[in-house]
Amino acid sequence: MEEGARVTHEGWIYERAADGSARYVLGTVGEKPLVCFGINPSTAVPNAPDRTIARVSRFAADNGYDSWMMLNVYPQIATDPKDLDRVHRPELKAENERHIARVIGDRRLTLLAAWGGLVTSRPYLPSLLRDIVQLTTDAGCDWVSLGQPTKDGHPRHPLYVRGDTPFQPYSTARYAAL
Repeated sequence: MEEGARVTHEGWIYERAADGSARYVLGTVGEKPLVCFGINPSTAVPNAPDRTIARVSRFAADNGYDSWMMLNVYPQIATDPKDLDRVHRPELKAENERHIARVIGDRRLTLLAAWGGLVTSRPYLPSLLRDIVQLTTDAGCDWVSLGQPTKDGHPRHPLYVRGDTPFQPYSTARYAAL
């Protein structure tokens, strides 16, 4: 992890690039976290969640999790995915995967697939996602989605489902083959 990249606030986990251009982990401290994967982080920080983070937190609480963590396929902070790098930066990808591997460790966690159709917004995102899925498969994690996938097979984004939408098992192996 980059020097000075971990910022702690009481009850929060917040890991970012020292220059503030990337966020690797945002979440709350607990024993049974729901780990959510989006495409890229927005501007949410501890004690100042954005709408997506607020929904993830609610889904975690409503489904018996004592905490949550938000991870992303690509860690560059951008309020609009159209502002993401045109070509991914290998060092950013590698640092993101180090953080993901550390968060998962040897725990069999529940991972919420929540990237929606945004995975198609940059040509490199599906490849980065496949590498992340491999990391999680090696750890034996279980993937879920919010309700049924879209007609294109993408897991639904937390902002675009009802608050009482149930978790469904999600096959990342089938998804990666699309």
